[in-house]
Amino acid sequence: MITIRRAERKDCARMMELVRELALYEKAPEQVTVSQEHFEECGFGPNPVWWAFVAEAAGVIAGMALYYIRYSTWKGMRMYLEDIVVTDSHRGQGIGKLLFDQLLVEAREKKFSGMMWQVLDWNEPAINFYKKYGASFDPEWLNASIDL
Repeated sequence: MITIRRAERKDCARMMELVRELALYEKAPEQVTVSQEHFEECGFGPNPVWWAFVAEAAGVIAGMALYYIRYSTWKGMRMYLEDIVVTDSHRGQGIGKLLFDQLLVEAREKKFSGMMWQVLDWNEPAINFYKKYGASFDPEWLNASIDL
């Protein structure tokens, strides 16, 4: 049985393991530079900037979905899905769908105007998953960032 629940501070170590597993899958493990302490503080400190749900299977966290609030001057508050991860050994059991469905419930309850995320262009399993929800993909925008 799979249980979806809000993440708690005690889940952060396992969540970071999932983040590192995702980074390895995305061929960029060296890019995970956030410390465990910073991760926890940003989710459960006095001014949280992210929220998450975890999926438990037999008492073990098998997946997670982490989001934050993004503000669009055109659309208002939107959910930004930073990561949705299901550990390799638990894929194919519907955990990703349960997590994504919970995100949609959360977004509607908080009256967000929508949800956004990124997906690597080579990640066909993820792209096909999102297409099942009727997601649209925008080829016009380029990602930009600066590391400080």
